[in-house]
Amino acid sequence: MQRLNVSVSRRLLDAILASGEKESVSTKQLAQAVSELSRIFTKERDRLNVSYLDSSHLGAAYLQYFLPVNLAKIQRLLDEMPTPELDESFSVLDLGSGPGTGALGVLDWWQQQALQSPLSVTAVDGSKAALSQARQLWDRYCQAATVGAASLQTYEGDLERRVWLEQVQQRAPFDLIMLANCLNEIHADAKDSIEMRTGMVLEALSLLAPHGTMMIVEPALRETSRALLQVRDKLLQEKHCTIYSPCLHENGCPALVKPDDWCHEERAWEPPMIIQQIDNEVGFIKDALKFSYLLLRKDGKTIVDRQPNVYRVVSELRVMKGEKRAWLCNEQGRQEVGRQDRLASPDNEAFDHWHRGAIVQIEKIAHKERKGKVSTLGRIEGDGKAQLLRPV
Repeated sequence: MQRLNVSVSRRLLDAILASGEKESVSTKQLAQAVSELSRIFTKERDRLNVSYLDSSHLGAAYLQYFLPVNLAKIQRLLDEMPTPELDESFSVLDLGSGPGTGALGVLDWWQQQALQSPLSVTAVDGSKAALSQARQLWDRYCQAATVGAASLQTYEGDLERRVWLEQVQQRAPFDLIMLANCLNEIHADAKDSIEMRTGMVLEALSLLAPHGTMMIVEPALRETSRALLQVRDKLLQEKHCTIYSPCLHENGCPALVKPDDWCHEERAWEPPMIIQQIDNEVGFIKDALKFSYLLLRKDGKTIVDRQPNVYRVVSELRVMKGEKRAWLCNEQGRQEVGRQDRLASPDNEAFDHWHRGAIVQIEKIAHKERKGKVSTLGRIEGDGKAQLLRPV
């Protein structure tokens, strides 16, 4: 079974490219700016308080390189979330919208899905320049696609203060609420940042429709991923929401047990030509989408029926001498499971196609005992059934 590939529509890429062409930035300058932005997003995160979108070169780099990447992540999760249960319109709230990452991702997805309900998006961001850019991209796309039943409302507001809540409250409830790559930037300098971010998410959840979805996407860095998992645990303790995906349980996250551990996702994709050109110039390899995420619900809906023998694969399938292994996670915690090559059979051949993020089912996991000690490594025997329930 082939892994699903993620792509962004040509129409959306054209809208982004047209906006970038106004800055007259050469490919070399673009590559240099992408390299600088990459350092800001990873190694020099103390510089995130500077609005890079206000810089012509950094802004152009974000639009032409990072925006398509983030759009692809959003659209993959839009495909993963439950089909919206709509009465009149598809109402979306994009918090920390930047230049419209979530808004544009939804617009393009809505257009491709040919949903009959009108689309209404409300975007909130602290940068006036970012909201202006979002409006330009939205209008350019709608004009090219001849979109008539879609509207965008923007609000300038600081997510660390409650003013944004008062601004958008009258437009609630929302069928979808998104926070894309912004939660880690909120209350970044606060001593109780996890507590404050959790409070902000709870406020946003109060605006979610009973059968709506909240999507939180964060960078796949250890620091940002662990912070998201800590917010996850606090949200579940508050019992104001449940997890649709990626988790198959609502216990404390086992990835937080060890301080150097974290959990993230990876999706295959084919980068647009402009990204390939920049990668060649900078030396990057953007052949996969890496991110951490949560899809939250109020109605208890889950991506699959949860069972003790159903797991999510939380590592790549590691090929070792004479066997393959992967780490799995469900309500029993995380465990490493392997299958020796000599025990490969038609019953367990699906094991060879496991990959990070896949949901799998195992009939029986065997643990060997030696000198009174039971091995922590689980094994799939030759007659043991292993299935791939849901690839990514």
